[in-house]
This record gives sequence, C-alpha cells and structure tokens, in this order.
Amino acid sequence: MITTFRLEYSECDFKREVEHKKTKSWLKSVSAFANGIGGLLIFGIDDQTHEHVPIHDIQAEIEFITDCIKDRISPTPNFILEPDFTEDNKQVLVLKVNGGLNTPYYLVENSSKITFIRVGSSSVQADTPILHELILKGSNRTWDTLKSEFLAKDYSFTYLESFYYKVTSTRLEPSDYYSFGLVTKDGFLTNAGVLFTDLCPLRQSRIFCTRWNGLTKASSSLDALDDKEFSGNILTLLDSAQNFIKIHNQKIWYKVSDSRVEKESFPERAVFEAIVNALVHRDYGVSGSEIHIDIFDDRLEIKNPGGMYDGEPVQNQNIDDVISSRRNPVIADFMNRMNLMERRGSGFRKILTSIKSSLGFKESDLPDFSSSAYNFTFVLKDMNRSASLADHESTPTVTPTVTPTVTPTKKLSKEQRIEKILDFCRTAKSRQEIMNEVGLKDKMSFLTGYLNPLLKEGKLSYKDPDKPNSATQKYITVIQGE
Repeated sequence: MITTFRLEYSECDFKREVEHKKTKSWLKSVSAFANGIGGLLIFGIDDQTHEHVPIHDIQAEIEFITDCIKDRISPTPNFILEPDFTEDNKQVLVLKVNGGLNTPYYLVENSSKITFIRVGSSSVQADTPILHELILKGSNRTWDTLKSEFLAKDYSFTYLESFYYKVTSTRLEPSDYYSFGLVTKDGFLTNAGVLFTDLCPLRQSRIFCTRWNGLTKASSSLDALDDKEFSGNILTLLDSAQNFIKIHNQKIWYKVSDSRVEKESFPERAVFEAIVNALVHRDYGVSGSEIHIDIFDDRLEIKNPGGMYDGEPVQNQNIDDVISSRRNPVIADFMNRMNLMERRGSGFRKILTSIKSSLGFKESDLPDFSSSAYNFTFVLKDMNRSASLADHESTPTVTPTVTPTVTPTKKLSKEQRIEKILDFCRTAKSRQEIMNEVGLKDKMSFLTGYLNPLLKEGKLSYKDPDKPNSATQKYITVIQGE
C-alpha cells in the first residue's frame, strides 16, 4: 500500500499526471531526491487536493518515465517504478528514487546541466556552494581534506601546540601535522590545517555575537545591547564565543533549607557542545559566511552555514538517535584528540542531558533543532525566565558574580530605583553616574530594566540627541509640562 512507502520516505511529491511536454516539472524532483536522502514521486494524485486522478495506460507511462530518467538524469540514479494502490484501492504509479553516492545528479536540458536539491517540500536549483559540496561527496572527498594555497612554513601553530599539550600532556611533533591531516606531503596546509593556524587567513572563519534587547532583532540603536565580531582559528573562536555567552548568561540561586543551588539561564555544558557542533560541522566552503550567536531575552540561538551533511533535516529525526555524518572529518577527528568532542557523535545527547539535569527542568525547556539545505539552527530556552519557584519551595536570589545580574547595594524596589533615577537626573548625568547612584553593577540589566524604558516612555531624554551612542552621552529628566 502507498502508506507503507510514505513511511519509508520523508520526501514525497504528488503529480496529477505524467507530464510529457513539461518533463522538467517532475524530473527536477528525481534529481533532487537522488542528490539528497531519496524520495517518492506519486503519479495519479493531485498535489493540491490530494484527490485521485486515473492513469489510463500504466505500462506506457512506466516506459516513458524510465526512458526520460535514463536519457536526462546523469548519472542515472537508482530507482524503482511500479504501480500501487491507495487505501481506497485506487491505482497510482509510484517512483521511488534512492539517495545516491555519485552526486551530483544532473538534469540534462538542451546543452546544459542543472542539479536540484530539496528545500522544504520543493525541488530547487542548487547554488554554487551546494554544487561544490555535492561534487566533493561524489568523489568521496570533503572540504577539510583539500589542499589549500597556503604553505605550512609561512604559518605558526603556537596556540594549537600549547592547547594540545595542556589537554593531552603530549607535544605535537612535525610529523603529526601530516598524520592528522593538517599538512600535505608537499608542505601545503590542508583546509583543516588553515583553520588551526595562529593567524587564520580564511575570512569565513568568524563568529558574530549579539545580545539583543527584547525578543526579536530590530533596527533601532537601542536594540543591540552588546555585539562582538570574532575571527581567527577554531580554538580561539570557541573561547571567544563561550566568553561572550558567559557574560550574558544570567545566574540565579535558590535557597534550599540551609544551602543554595545555582542555576544558569543556559547550561554551560549545553552551550559548549552547541558551539563545538557549529564550528566542526559548519560549511566552510561558503565564502563570506559566518556563525551567528544571538541572545534574546528568552532564548539563545546559534546558526551555522550548512545543514545536515546527509541531507535529512534534523527536525525530522529523533535527536537521541541521530547518526553522525561528518562534513569535516579531519577537523572532527582532531577536535576529538583534544577531548573537545567524541567520534561517536554524542553532542546532541549531551546537550539534552545537560538541560534535563538542570534544576526545575520542564519539557518546555527542551531545545529546538532545525536545519535546511543551507543552515543549521540550535535554539536554547532561557531556563530562568519561566522557572517555577514553587516546585522547589525556595527563594530565588540574584547571584553577585561576573555574570550579568542585578546586584543592588541598597534594598530598593524597581519603582524606588526609577523614582531615584528621575530625581537624580534633574541635572544631566552619565550612565555610570546613574548606575552608581542606584547601586546597579551590570550594564545590561540597567539598560534593559531602566534606561531604555525611561527613554522610550519620554521620562528621560538625551543631553545630546544628535549623538545617542556617544561615549560621553548624558541623560536628563523630562519635567512634565515644560
């Protein structure tokens, strides 16, 4: 039955009929399925209404489809074409296309060759970076194994060697660089090797980090509370990204009996695994691309170029059973040697374990994983934002650490602080002067909880409105009626 086929294939297209004049309308799906994880084309079902449309000469259509695929899809993919029946016993024609190893599978049209991939439920033409990756797959190569244009003798590995010794108690020998796939026999760096140099010359080896004011991105100058752009080798990017998140990772602690339990908004282990996953599995072949880390009031998002390497969208899989398929095996293997990840691909499970073991875990705290042909996105919920305090019979208190927390020197309510700010700013004051006056230490908390709202409500104004972001900017109370 057709329902059995659909359970086996997550990709499926319906066609009313076998188009003879516009064969590209369905052949592009054959190309896309072969370049991905496979899929089904079901002829005899309307793609809009899903109503049955009779096929009058099944055998003739089978011969026509078979000839079209052999003549116009290069190389010819592995497929099965046979009649089947719907649940209400109506006959259809089912074309099962398997994901292929000899990618890319082109649709030959006139004198040109076009390759297609699946994006959502559509078959679209692959762009240049995707096409290059398909070519590498078809030749059983990966981007990180390729020889670069850079000579190894022109670059240093001081940071890598120091880190490697620190975590393994073993020094990297010159021969190791070749053994680990970082240098070629003729003295050039591989692409993997380039990513571990002290001064990495690849522009796409970057991470953009932003702490946004609110739940979305916007264009106002007040919406980005903090932003940093990091570039360099993989190890320094890992450190820089972790440190940025740590600064904005609020911690609270709960009084429980005569002790206290500390809880982070974003579990440190989950954050680490997510960053490593982005750095190791991203698509570095996309020139001018980078990883984006965006922190909002209620979540942390990490997005990297390149979807799942095997083509199966991660949201269609059971996260506990995702099979490791590596876009950059040399990078992954070397990171494993430094104990930064495991070969068996357990990163997702470690993220889930870290979150589930956190104080007050709820099912709604589980992270979201999603991918397309072009990117992978990880979303971690702020576990302190919606924590149920009653479940733990405890009282939350803001921890006075280096993390962004509110640490008042006086026990003032928020309303009392606002009143004090407005009274204090009857003469123009700087941001730091205001924070000192009301006993606030953390810039982010002050901006989101006090300064930005008072500016938006018109209770405070800029002393120099033409330069709102000036380092010497001061703020003054707006006296009503003036």
